Amino acid sequence: MTHSLPGRRLSRTAVGVLAAAALTGLASMPSVAFAAEPDLGIGTQKPITGVQPGSGVDVPLSVLNKGTEAIGKVWVTYSVTSGLAAGDSYGNCSYTTYPSHDEEPERDVAVCAIDQRLEPGVVYEPEQPIGLEAQDNALYDNVFMAVGATEPSGFDGTVPDPVPGTGAPLKLVEKAPATEDDLARHAEGYTYTDVTADNKADFSLTGARLEGKVGDKVTASVKFANEGPAWVYREPGHGAVAVDVRIPPGTSVVKAHGFCSPVTKTHYSCGTSQSWVHPAGGETYPFVLKIDKVVEGATGKISFDDAKDRSFDTNADNDTAEIVINAGTGTTGGSSTGGSSTEGSSTGGTTTSGGSSTGGAETSSGGSASTSGGSSTGGSSSGGSTSGGSDAQTVGGGLAATGSDSTLPMVGASAAALLAGGGIFYAVRRRAAAASAGE
Repeated sequence: MTHSLPGRRLSRTAVGVLAAAALTGLASMPSVAFAAEPDLGIGTQKPITGVQPGSGVDVPLSVLNKGTEAIGKVWVTYSVTSGLAAGDSYGNCSYTTYPSHDEEPERDVAVCAIDQRLEPGVVYEPEQPIGLEAQDNALYDNVFMAVGATEPSGFDGTVPDPVPGTGAPLKLVEKAPATEDDLARHAEGYTYTDVTADNKADFSLTGARLEGKVGDKVTASVKFANEGPAWVYREPGHGAVAVDVRIPPGTSVVKAHGFCSPVTKTHYSCGTSQSWVHPAGGETYPFVLKIDKVVEGATGKISFDDAKDRSFDTNADNDTAEIVINAGTGTTGGSSTGGSSTEGSSTGGTTTSGGSSTGGAETSSGGSASTSGGSSTGGSSSGGSTSGGSDAQTVGGGLAATGSDSTLPMVGASAAALLAGGGIFYAVRRRAAAASAGE
């Protein structure tokens, strides 16, 4: 399944790695056990496009028993990203939300126990497609499905207790004996479907206006925000956006934010902590600058890197911003008079003379970022990453999605959580049942 979308691009190879990692488990993931089982396949799906936020989404499902013996029961697991939600509540399914983990965002997951006999060489489908609903924030989303003949086994983790469905059970009905095309389309026990909605997301930039004297260190806090209404989810391992920051003349960078990498001494490319950004989310990039000389009207420009597709953003009015330094003559006595700036206004705070700013601490609640000391790719940078030996800093325990090409390992780690998601429900359910029995 090879296709391209502006927000997410996942190759056939990446999907294969994703599923293989999920089925075999990864050393970095919690223990996941899958027993040997009969040969089941789930039908691949074409991308779903043109979805309207607030409308229903029908996702086809087909299952093929490729073995030689009948199977008495199967489990179908499916999970969806933030812009989608379960539209139908099946009585034989359990539902919960799996929190963000590694490079994978939060997902709603359903595990359905289908207690019926599946004959070999026969294609089965539900009476109706799987019913989902596109949320107001839908844009680039996906559905991941898997089928197995044994109940998924769980791993230790903290998730909300699963909620049983309330509607009619999900049933499979016999369609027809499998053809050669059916065998090819049901080659694997998993499938991945992109769902693209007709929606917009407004990315905005905010700069800073600062004052100080020659020799002062001031902090310019550059901000990127997603004004919504849609969330934006890129390929795992790649930042949601890349922001170009050009430093005002007459100043030099004492300390850049950890998500920002140097292109030149006066040009930085900044990425994001994750490969997605929700409405009202974003990043703040504090830059500690030293005022080296007085330059009248010293202005640095902030803009989005045009290499990142933003066809979903039709408002260009807030796509650029400025860092303005109003510098005066004079010397400092070890501490500066300049302050940090938020939303373009100066707070008038003080900073230390040792290169770090009280208003510009390099912290983040997201993941980690690439260091700013590596060599740049030469003139431009996608997502804030550098080539040539820069190491990754850990900020909050994850890896920053700054535009690197380490897609496949990250996709594999993410997927292990997806297919193991079904096991979470049953592990939690068993623990709850054990606790009830002991009361």
